[in-house]
Amino acid sequence: MTKIQALFRWLLGKPTPLGDPLADALNRFRDPDADTLDLMRRLVAALRPKNRRDGGSAERYQFMLDRLESDAELLAAFRSHVVHFIATRRLVTFFTESGILPGTGFFSEWWRILGSRLLPEVPDERRLKDCLHVIYDHTNDWRWLEAIPPESSQRFWALLAPAEELRNIDWHGIQAQMLDAVLLLAHRVSGLGVESELMRASPNFDDDTPRFVALSAEALDFVSAFRAALNDPEQIADDGSQLLVIADQCQDTLQRIRKRALTVGTSLHLSYLLTRSEQSLERLRDLVAILTLGQQMAARDDAIQSWAEFAHAAFLAENRRNSLRFYVSQLSRLLAVRVTENAARSGEHYICESNADYRHMWRSAAGAGVLIACMAMLKIKAAALHAPLFGEAFLFSMIYGLGFVAIFLLGMTVATKQPAMTAQTLAGLLGDIKPTRSADIERLVDVISAVSRSQLAAIAGNVMVALPVAIAVGFGLSYWAGESPISMGKGAHLIADLDPLSWALPHAAIAGFYLFLSGLITGYFDNRAAYADIGPRIARLRWLQSIFGRERAGRIGTYIQDHLGGIMGNFLFGCMLGSTGVIGTILGLPLDIRHIAFASANLGYALIGFQFELPLKAIAWAAFGIAAIGFTNLTVSFALALRTALRARGIQFEHWGPLLRALWHRINHHPRSFVLPPRQVPADA
Repeated sequence: MTKIQALFRWLLGKPTPLGDPLADALNRFRDPDADTLDLMRRLVAALRPKNRRDGGSAERYQFMLDRLESDAELLAAFRSHVVHFIATRRLVTFFTESGILPGTGFFSEWWRILGSRLLPEVPDERRLKDCLHVIYDHTNDWRWLEAIPPESSQRFWALLAPAEELRNIDWHGIQAQMLDAVLLLAHRVSGLGVESELMRASPNFDDDTPRFVALSAEALDFVSAFRAALNDPEQIADDGSQLLVIADQCQDTLQRIRKRALTVGTSLHLSYLLTRSEQSLERLRDLVAILTLGQQMAARDDAIQSWAEFAHAAFLAENRRNSLRFYVSQLSRLLAVRVTENAARSGEHYICESNADYRHMWRSAAGAGVLIACMAMLKIKAAALHAPLFGEAFLFSMIYGLGFVAIFLLGMTVATKQPAMTAQTLAGLLGDIKPTRSADIERLVDVISAVSRSQLAAIAGNVMVALPVAIAVGFGLSYWAGESPISMGKGAHLIADLDPLSWALPHAAIAGFYLFLSGLITGYFDNRAAYADIGPRIARLRWLQSIFGRERAGRIGTYIQDHLGGIMGNFLFGCMLGSTGVIGTILGLPLDIRHIAFASANLGYALIGFQFELPLKAIAWAAFGIAAIGFTNLTVSFALALRTALRARGIQFEHWGPLLRALWHRINHHPRSFVLPPRQVPADA
């Protein structure tokens, strides 16, 4: 079909026949002298979607399989090309590296990926691993490959490996390289027996070292026996059962270290090491399964299935090898879970279950409101200095940062800090929900209602105290100085900042993003303090012991370790708030922040500046702006924190229907529970 004919068919709404370009690509395999690599590249180009709206790759793949099955001569030529091509490549790197983190380390691989974006790597066509990059030369080929049904992939490899072909020299060559890969993978994992990072992460790791040593020795026995069986069909190949038992023991050790890391902390290097080792063990199991099943004629279908699943996963991973996002996601889960687990434990303290908790939340939020009103005045005075940009950013950051740290250390509550923490707790509950158990749904509704009343109490405590305290501070300074601390021009500026139709809501969204980041920062430093034994190390400082004594130095170290996450999270959150406006000025961009508690304090100072002569309509509009700023702060931080926590735990919550129905029922029958704690029944009732 010519391009003009294809254009007319498209204009008339008639689909272009699937077989035309694909049939041409397949027919080229009939030439025994053709370059197989070029043939495969052309075939993949015919299968690949033509644009984003083209969802016919699976249909074209099915057409290819049907065509091969219906034409024995074409199938024989296709099989000869592909199998011989695979057998004559260097396969060991494909078996031991595709889909497995490299041994160069996190940052070295990071820079390699970035470098490949600037200067593409030159493939070595002698290696199958590199040939895959020539064949699948589009970075998003993994998307349509992933959509190929597993049964179609198995059918493809079954056509390439019929029973009568598995004994030929090409397949023997593939099996020999597979055995080399088994040996290399076992040696790689065995090297963990002397890895200092694992010994540090697990105090009893020395007891498990013999397992890793035995893995290498058992792999050598397996490979030797299997090679002998390949050379002499009369011999029975090793079934690999003993090798798999030792591999499972090594896996158990790695899993135990992972679980301990969730309690005592982890590091990027440990996470990288564990992920690469587990991937290597999984690959070793895959190769052993393919080899042993391939020797059993009765298990040929199982061997084909194992190979198809392995090859499909390896092809996808190799195509995404230069994807920075995919690379980071491979090993970030353990770190993300550890960070969000720390935040979840903090979030539990922000949930009011009882009347006593509710009253404590009011008191702690009210205390924070007092300090926030003072911080807002300090920021106004710092801005009046008209310091250089760097000095202004530093002053604002210190006012916010040190103020938030003081609020944290005094046990007070900033309302907008809650969503980033409570979202982690909710994510943990969402992962345990079973829709068939109504008790699980009811427990989640209980927590949601508790989060709602806790959040409302904190907001009310911050806003209802920050506003009158700001007015009181303004009056106090006016009395002391003999003039208003806020000019009318400054008051007009403060009122304009609260206009919800201006940049107030985008700026509130920026603050919400920072609130989300501060939750992650808190979890990260909590993790780092536990993993690095910050407390005991501080307690060993000689100068600290000489000043306070050994016992008090120990208590100081414990206190810092327990509070390091909160201190750093709050301080850096303050620095982000304080520097954003200055950065916006430098870049010429409308960047700034709006925070509900500071907005309410600024309204109080604006009233002082206008001598309370603002129209009621302007005050009401500013109050509405404060509410909109608070809603934006909370929504953005909660949504980002919940999404991160769910992804870190690998949770896909699909039971929104039962949950929403249960929430609606609770709102209809017990709306009070979302605002106030449940009434306590007297003990003698």
